[in-house]
Amino acid sequence: MSFTWDKNQEEEEEEESKYSNILRQCVKTSKLDNAKAIHAKLLKNSGGTSSLYLHNHLLNAYVKCGDTVNGLKLFDEMPQKNVVSWTALIAGFVQKGFPIEAFSLFTRMHQSGTKPNEFTFVSALHACSFEDRLNLTHAYQVYGLITRLGFESNVYLANAFLTALIRHGRLGEALKVFEWCSNKDIVTWNAMIGGCMQSCCSEVPRLWYKMIHEGVVPDNFSFASVLTGLAELLDFELGVQVHAQLVKFGHGSEICVGNSLVDMYLKNRSLAEGFKAFEEIPLKDVCSWTQMAAGCLNCDEPIEALRVIGEMRRAGVMPNKFTLATAFSACANTVTFKEGEKVHGLRIKLGNDIDVCVDNALLDMYAKCGCMDGAFLVFRSMGEHTTVSWTTMIMGYAQNGYPKKALETFDQMREEGAEPNYITFICVLYACSQGGLIDEGWKYFTSMSHDHGILPGEDHYACMVNLLGRAGRIREAEELILSMPFQPGLLVWQTLLGASRLHGDMEAAKRAAERALQVDRVDPSIYVLLSNTFAGLQNWDGVGTLRELMQSRDVKKVPGSSWL
Repeated sequence: MSFTWDKNQEEEEEEESKYSNILRQCVKTSKLDNAKAIHAKLLKNSGGTSSLYLHNHLLNAYVKCGDTVNGLKLFDEMPQKNVVSWTALIAGFVQKGFPIEAFSLFTRMHQSGTKPNEFTFVSALHACSFEDRLNLTHAYQVYGLITRLGFESNVYLANAFLTALIRHGRLGEALKVFEWCSNKDIVTWNAMIGGCMQSCCSEVPRLWYKMIHEGVVPDNFSFASVLTGLAELLDFELGVQVHAQLVKFGHGSEICVGNSLVDMYLKNRSLAEGFKAFEEIPLKDVCSWTQMAAGCLNCDEPIEALRVIGEMRRAGVMPNKFTLATAFSACANTVTFKEGEKVHGLRIKLGNDIDVCVDNALLDMYAKCGCMDGAFLVFRSMGEHTTVSWTTMIMGYAQNGYPKKALETFDQMREEGAEPNYITFICVLYACSQGGLIDEGWKYFTSMSHDHGILPGEDHYACMVNLLGRAGRIREAEELILSMPFQPGLLVWQTLLGASRLHGDMEAAKRAAERALQVDRVDPSIYVLLSNTFAGLQNWDGVGTLRELMQSRDVKKVPGSSWL
């Protein structure tokens, strides 16, 4: 009898092992139908009396494959439940995007008297991280229970609690928990560095120095994170040191690290070093190429940016919307219309994968290249118009000699319910200035605060001063400046000085120059404008006096340059 019982037990154990292995494979391959077939077979063979071990595997398969409804149903029907049952259900609900339901199950578990283990606590803390409605009170309650049950030294739980604090924006509290942790691992350090980058990169260098001093070996995530933080801080010196360390630890060829390293050099406007780091990335993706092109553009090298994008295409890498936006911006900065048309063709090929930001960059390119017909065709073909779209068209018309068309576009914008912003009104007032439309300028200037709640800034006042000054209404322009509700800056006084020079109003020019020099006494443009005003009136003594003043104040005129 004993032999027969042992044999039956052995057969049951073999069957359990077989089915549990199949269910594990169902989880790995996300094959829910196979898991359901196993469940049906077990019900048929055993009449629903399967072991707790197999029930837990079935439960895990249901929730991990995404069928949380039937998973919960199975759980409720189980005659026995243990901590593994509860943990599998809670973890599955968290992983499938139901953190509130997961935390509710955790509460039920606690009320049932089943003691959670470290895996249960990790899932509960993750639920608190992923859902804003589960505030930090819930996370602190979970961590209080962790402490009561003696799990506070568990590094996985410390990391999960740290992540919850960071994701709820409590960086100060997270730093306190971090300092308190006695057994940090690389995940702890990475979480803290990543958290600092979300709100305050200034802590990144201190954390990095401390991490290296304590002998923690950084991984690729550590290097990518710290380099991204240093790029934001423009900390070139430490960035170079980190570069040396990543070579030492052998992470130089990894794409995420390489992209962050390139970004650090480019943000510090070290284009040559950025190219060296870029070339060392063995397998460049679209992000690598686009970042390099954007870096060239930010370093005032638009032609180089287009060269990089051309090389990217020859390498067979398909551009994305950010690549196209960069290419259009580069064309706009070089007024390279033919290159822009080529990139436009690529944008048409990509079709619906492009968003409105790319089309706005395309609009800007056509406008800056002086082709407003092309800009209008793009604008008309767009399915969505943002404030940026309308503003780009208004500025394009104003800059290309169509001020009335710019104002018509603004009126159309308002008719279609789009709301203008601070920049839109600069463009509108600039259009009025270009067209000498004084009455319209006053109308739009007044409507800013009255109708749209936008307080005029220095740029708007400068546009109005330019509008009045070009019409010869120098006194009115000066009175407007003196009535400004804040201290006038350099721009408005320079604008008045230019207008005074244009109309030969020496007294107004002197007053404008004096006020401008009170704001910035070493700006060479002020001296040059006033000198040219004196020269235009053949007041050579005044020119000589100004040159002597420039020498005594060590003010140097910026040399002119030409494309020719």
